[in-house]
Amino acid sequence: MESLQFHPELSIIGVCEIDPLRAKTVREVFGLFVYESVEKMLADERVQTVVNLTDPDNHFAVNKAALLAGKHVYSEKPLSTSFSEAQELFEIAQDSKLLLSSAPCSVLSESAQTLWKAVLDGGVGNVRLVYAELDDNPIYKMQPEGWTNETGAPWPYLNEYEVGCTLEHAGYYLTWLAAMFGPAESLSVFSDCVVPDKTPLPLDPPDTPDFSVACIVFKSGVVARLTCSIVSPYDHRLRIIGDEGVLQVDECWHYSTPVYLERFSQKSLNARKSRTVRAQSLLRSLFGIGGSKLPLVAPSDRQLPGRLREVLNRKRSPLSAALKLISKRELVSMDFFRGVAEMGSALTENRDCVLSAEFVLHVNELTLAIQNAGRSAQTYIPQTTFTPISPLSSTLNSEKNYAPSEQGPENNSLLNRLISRAHKH
Repeated sequence: MESLQFHPELSIIGVCEIDPLRAKTVREVFGLFVYESVEKMLADERVQTVVNLTDPDNHFAVNKAALLAGKHVYSEKPLSTSFSEAQELFEIAQDSKLLLSSAPCSVLSESAQTLWKAVLDGGVGNVRLVYAELDDNPIYKMQPEGWTNETGAPWPYLNEYEVGCTLEHAGYYLTWLAAMFGPAESLSVFSDCVVPDKTPLPLDPPDTPDFSVACIVFKSGVVARLTCSIVSPYDHRLRIIGDEGVLQVDECWHYSTPVYLERFSQKSLNARKSRTVRAQSLLRSLFGIGGSKLPLVAPSDRQLPGRLREVLNRKRSPLSAALKLISKRELVSMDFFRGVAEMGSALTENRDCVLSAEFVLHVNELTLAIQNAGRSAQTYIPQTTFTPISPLSSTLNSEKNYAPSEQGPENNSLLNRLISRAHKH
């Protein structure tokens, strides 16, 4: 709800919540009208689009009911936990000429758009390989039983274990990869439950994968490796490796996370072999390892005005507002309504969503293929495809240019000669 402040063009007619306690919280905290049932919500002719934020097991039923009622649908990920059901939703939307899209929408973020434009501008030359990490900490060791949100609602950790980190998280980077490099041609996939005793409480199912890895070959020729887990320490890096360099971000859950571009040189490639250089940030900078931070294609949404309004309206204390600002800077900062707003723009402009139904169906299929792989390390050939998409028009029209500047021959300094000499066999 916090990111709604960035989209004044959106109007929430009401919220459907069948749990009386949570319905009361929604009314009191957010001041929203609450429908008593899904049927009453869908019968309201004022409702143009349904945003489905239910648990994954309920996505299909709610999405289908909304489409059959003539509503456009923006769903939490995935569209469905069953590929055949996701296909059914796609067909209903197509036949009814309704828009259907789903989270995550982080590919619309300033960081992802900057990364995408840098690829298109030839910042690293021809892209060959991508490493994507979505390790989200061994959360079973972090006492998730006591986690709550600002309204006091407990974090549904048991459901997270049952649904699995792949269904919950893989889409974040799968959307980036598919958007930038097109449809997947094949996947080599593996998944497993490596920590079956995360909780003494019963789980259904008890062995949902908490680790998965996929090697994806895209029709464009790019190869990517995507890893998901809730076993390994936190690591959300994405590295795009081309003939001439590497682009890198270290987070997909922050819309203005820095984007770094390193252009390869003999100096940097040789120097990074040194353990001392790798261990010292000053030396890494001296040798060009890690590259330079790129200016983002657009300024990110500012948090300070909203926090000040909360203080002035006595919704937060100054200390609470300050802590929230720090949290948004250092931890997760995502505009969850950006995908909904983009769908609204598509309706106004009489066009399809950027994250179209065929695009999100493809991502849904890839996610399920990785989740359901098991230990067989099988190859999966996707059944779906989509027409390759482009960055936002504002990105394409940006004056930022990330193409490499013309440079002369690499400086044959004493330092370069010493490094080169040290690496001769």
